[in-house]
Amino acid sequence: MDKKNKILLVDDDSFLLSMYSMKFEKNGFEVKAAANGPDAIDLLKNGYKPDVLIMDLIMPIMDGFTLYESIKNENLAPGALSVMLTNQSTTADINRAKELGVNSFIVKATTIPSEVVDEVKKILK
Repeated sequence: MDKKNKILLVDDDSFLLSMYSMKFEKNGFEVKAAANGPDAIDLLKNGYKPDVLIMDLIMPIMDGFTLYESIKNENLAPGALSVMLTNQSTTADINRAKELGVNSFIVKATTIPSEVVDEVKKILK
């Protein structure tokens, strides 16, 4: 059996966290969820090694860009692919995500959960 791909899901919306966690787990992923950037960083510093980081952009305490830059700068998730899952869809946000090296940018409002799972599977290949 293949090892499960691990996902770190970061979103301040608890409903979305549980919905996406369930959706990914049903598709054979191992999921850890964090409600904010500092919690996500703690998980990583405590040894969680995800294959994919999925983060919202707009969160209290630390936004998704700041979180992603912190993870990259401290090399907390070496080799992990990254997905911005957000309702922000401005060209500036999309361009900034690309500049930072984010693998995929998904707009929540126009994407159903199964499509998010499919996108993650696609970038993992």
